[in-house]
This record gives sequence, structure tokens and C-alpha cells, in this order.
Amino acid sequence: MPFTIAIDGPAASGKGTIARALAHHFGFAHLDTGLLYRAVGAKGGDPVAAARSLTPDDLARDDLRSARAGQAASRVAAIPEVRAALVEFQRRFARSEPGAVLDGRDIGTVICPDAELKLYVTANDEIRARRRAKELGADEAQMLRELRERDARDVARAVAPMRPAPDAVLLDTSEMSIDDAVTRAITCAKEAGA
Repeated sequence: MPFTIAIDGPAASGKGTIARALAHHFGFAHLDTGLLYRAVGAKGGDPVAAARSLTPDDLARDDLRSARAGQAASRVAAIPEVRAALVEFQRRFARSEPGAVLDGRDIGTVICPDAELKLYVTANDEIRARRRAKELGADEAQMLRELRERDARDVARAVAPMRPAPDAVLLDTSEMSIDDAVTRAITCAKEAGA
């Protein structure tokens, strides 16, 4: 039976780094579900049509990690029809053998509520802004404003708001090194039976 790890949390909290490390450590498949929404936003046009017609080439675009694509992703992710078009894809992926790690905003609460392990990865706003500014070569104050705007949108949306699942393990990476965060996540996964 496949083992599913659901990782949620805000942008620049470290969830993607942790997800990739867990997938590598356990030999599981990995899906950054935010890429799906970034690709829909980047395609432009009607978001619902874009979600229904996503291809692997759309997920390989070079511009999907930009701040602009992140903002577009947050806007289209608030559209219920877009979310519905992408839910089944994510649920099928989550049952990959021998296991899968999915990271996003609603994996433990909506996409995989029965995941064997749910992590909610977070960090304080200033640290997340510093991380994202360094990653993108952007202004830290501007990143802080954009992250807070995006968080507010993601938490307040009517469909699948960003929040920890009731049974999620909270992992605050504010004062943790990458290695410490990954080690803690691997320990959690082993304790859950991975």
C-alpha cells in the first residue's frame, strides 16, 4: 500500500525543500502542487480551460518560479472550478507506489485528508521574505508585502483555505537549518510508518 506524505504551509517556509528531501530519502514520487496552479496562471486566458488542458510541457516552463507566477497561482487557486479540475490529478499522484510526497496549501486538508503523515511547515514572515528575496534576487521589503498579501488571500479563500490539518505535525523552520528541518521531517515519517 502506498505511503502518502502531505506537506502544507505558506510560501518560503521550506516545505518544497523538505518535500524533495523526503521523496529522495524514501524513494517516493514528489509533486509540487503549486506548480500546477503556477502553470495555470502562467498560461493566461481562461483559468478553467487552462487547468483542464495542462500538459507536462506547461509544468516545465522556466518562469514558474517567479514571484509573478506565484501571485497568479494564488489568484487562480481561489477559483473553485480550477481547483476541481486539478484535484483528481493530485489524488491519483498521491497513491503512487511505493509512496508520494505532495506539497502545497491544502494537501492535508482537502487533497489527501487520509495521508499517512501530514506536516504543516511554517516560518515567521520576515524570515520567509528574506529567503524568497535571496532566492529571486528581489527586494526583501517588497517580498514581505507580497508574501503577506498572498497569505491573506490563501487563508481567506472560500474553497480549500490554507490551514493546518487537525492532525498535522507543525514544523516551524524559522530557527532551523535545512538539515535540521529535513532530519525532523524524516523522523516524523519514520514514526508514521514510512
